[in-house]
Amino acid sequence: MTQATRRVDVSWTDPTCPVARTLDLVGERWSLLIIRDAMDGARSFTDFQHRTGIARNILTDRLRRLVERGILDRQTASSGRRQLYALTDAGRDLFTVIVAMRQWGERHAFAPNEGHSVLVDESGLPLAELRPTDSHGAPANVDTTTVLRRN
Repeated sequence: MTQATRRVDVSWTDPTCPVARTLDLVGERWSLLIIRDAMDGARSFTDFQHRTGIARNILTDRLRRLVERGILDRQTASSGRRQLYALTDAGRDLFTVIVAMRQWGERHAFAPNEGHSVLVDESGLPLAELRPTDSHGAPANVDTTTVLRRN
């Protein structure tokens, strides 16, 4: 957990579960769309509002929370007239989460042959499907993994 995250008063849904803690920090719909758009180059309040269609008051609240929780960094533009937002290292670490959600959506949220946006690499080719592997490089899934509770 980053130092910025530690300073924020967050009420944990399940204090020992990393998935629950992640959702407590970034698991709200608008927050994830803001993070997605920051990964795609959005920097200003106006950028985020135009891309998401989010109401101004909700966007203001979500940007504030993402800054407080160490996901975004806020800086004043060189003009001094507006605030710019950039992903922190913790925010950039959410890339795999966003890609996994995107790929799940491609498989399960669209009808066959229904058009959708595609995330491509530097060569213009779609990213390979993300698949977890175990410590030996073999595919891992819900049948081959177990959660250990640690105190």
